[in-house]
Amino acid sequence: MSAASAPAIRVRGLQKSFAALEVLRGVDFDVERGTIFALLGSNGAGKTTIVKILSTLMRADAGAAVIDGFDVADQPQEVRASISLTGQFAAVDEVLTGRENLVMVAQLRHLRNAGEIADDLLRRFALSDAGGRKVATYSGGMRRRLDIAMSLIGDPPVIFLDEPTTGLDPQARSEVWNTITELAGRGTSVLLTTQYLDEAEHLADRIAILHEGRILVNGTLAELKELLPPATVRYVQEQPTLEDVFLSLVGGATPAGDSVRRDDRNGSEEKAS
Repeated sequence: MSAASAPAIRVRGLQKSFAALEVLRGVDFDVERGTIFALLGSNGAGKTTIVKILSTLMRADAGAAVIDGFDVADQPQEVRASISLTGQFAAVDEVLTGRENLVMVAQLRHLRNAGEIADDLLRRFALSDAGGRKVATYSGGMRRRLDIAMSLIGDPPVIFLDEPTTGLDPQARSEVWNTITELAGRGTSVLLTTQYLDEAEHLADRIAILHEGRILVNGTLAELKELLPPATVRYVQEQPTLEDVFLSLVGGATPAGDSVRRDDRNGSEEKAS
């Protein structure tokens, strides 16, 4: 398999424990190039631990991972040159302007034409008008967009977004979603971790549901919805949501014999006997 045709990320048998606590129990998945792959799971499922291992911030106890053709354990320097990581909280300097943040990172990466790079990213992320303002005046969505823009300096082929919309209001979340979709459209491979079912449904080409350190299922949205056991839950609506699949797989589905009717206008549910 050539480097160009190999997955951007390949993970096999990843394990990690902290003392007696098993956080990862043999995780396998691939992220194809130019796609968005969502790791969906609740707090404590192991999502951030996976990101830390793949970004060389933590070593796995067992298993292997290859990113852009480089082994995470044996070639950490090459991996770091191929990736960028955006954590759960925006890592921006509030004292500086948006443009100054971008110029600073470009200079730290020893790139030429730091000013041109900053101006181009400000345009791409619809921040040109705010580029001369201090980041302290930015909204949550603007800060997150700037944070993602900073992570793209140097054009890394792989980007990790660890719960990028945590704490954002609906409008800011929508802005970040548009940014992430644009990234994949430009050929960037995106590994997204999220607790939000609607986020995974909206953004991801493939979704892996991570629960208690294991991948329960991995597939496209359509494939995951097909996994909902009709004998377990009878839904009045034609198409099950990803929430239905998730609850079924982790054992939280409605008991057999019940049906669930969702009122799409207000999100309410009612049981019918």
